[in-house]
Amino acid sequence: MSFERVAIIGLGLLGGSIGLAVQDRLPGVATTGWDRDPATRARAAERGLVGTVCETGAEAVAQADLVIFCVPVGAIGEVAGELASAIPAGAVISDVGSSKQSVAEALAKALPGHTVIPAHPVAGTERSGPDAGFASLFLGRWCIVTPPEGADAAKVAALSAFWEGLGAKVELMDAQHHDLVLAVTSHLPHLIAYTIVGTASDLEGVTQSEVIKYSAGGFRDFTRIAASDPTMWRDVFLTNKDAVLEMLQRFSEDLTALQRAIRWGDGDTLFDLFTRTRAIRRSIIAEGQDDARPDFGRSDHAG
Repeated sequence: MSFERVAIIGLGLLGGSIGLAVQDRLPGVATTGWDRDPATRARAAERGLVGTVCETGAEAVAQADLVIFCVPVGAIGEVAGELASAIPAGAVISDVGSSKQSVAEALAKALPGHTVIPAHPVAGTERSGPDAGFASLFLGRWCIVTPPEGADAAKVAALSAFWEGLGAKVELMDAQHHDLVLAVTSHLPHLIAYTIVGTASDLEGVTQSEVIKYSAGGFRDFTRIAASDPTMWRDVFLTNKDAVLEMLQRFSEDLTALQRAIRWGDGDTLFDLFTRTRAIRRSIIAEGQDDARPDFGRSDHAG
C-alpha cells in the first residue's frame, strides 16, 4: 500500500517541513494541514506549506489515509481525541515526537481501533513556527519508526516508504529502546545545554555582560541548542522521564569521576577520555550525520 492523502496536524518546523518535502519529492501525494493557532494557519497558507490549509482539524483529516501529529508530545493525546470522530477508520496514525512510549499510549487511548504507528524523524533545528520549515530537512537523516507489537506489516512498510520518499533513512525500533537511546543522544544534551546557558545567565549580571560578549565557540553551540522550542522540550523531559533520569544519573557519576581527575591532576584519565570522545565525533562525521567544516557546515536554514 501507499499513501495518497496526508493530513498534517501542527504546522511548525516539522509539520511544515513534511508538507514542503512531500510537495518537493512526492508530488502525487495530496496534503492538508491544520494548526490551532490562526496566525500559524495564515502564515502556512502564505508559504504554501501544504496543499490545503484547513480551518478545522476535522476538515484536514476527513479524507486522509495518513495522519501525522506534529504537536508537542504533551498535547498529542488531547488533540487526537478532539479529532477522533473525524479520522477515517482505515487511516494510519503517526507522529514526529521525540519520546515514543508515552506517545504510543496517548494515541492508542485517544484513537481506539485505529492503526497507530509512531515515528521520530531525528532532524530539526532550534527554530520553530511556520517560517522554520524547509523541504530538505530530512535528507540523509534517520527516521525511527516504532510499530507496536502486532502492527500491520504492510502499513509499517508504507510508513517507512513514505519517510524514505522524503529522503530519510528508516530504522525500526522498539519504543522503549528508542526512548533510552534518545535520552543519551538528544534529551540529555539538551538538558545540559539548558543548564549551562542558565548558569551563564545567572553569572552574566555579575560579570557585566562578559559571558555574552566573550562567548567562545563551545558556549555558542550550547546556546543554539538551548534556543530550542521550550514547550516541546518541557514535554519531552516529562514524557521520557524514566530514561532521562537514568541517563542523568550515569552522567552525574561520570562528571564526578572527571572532577576527581582534575582535582588530583590525573592527566592520563583526562587525555584518555578526550581521545575517546574525539573518535566518536569523527565517527558521526563519517556516518554523514554532521559536517567537518567550521561551524559544522551549518547553513542559514539548518541554524
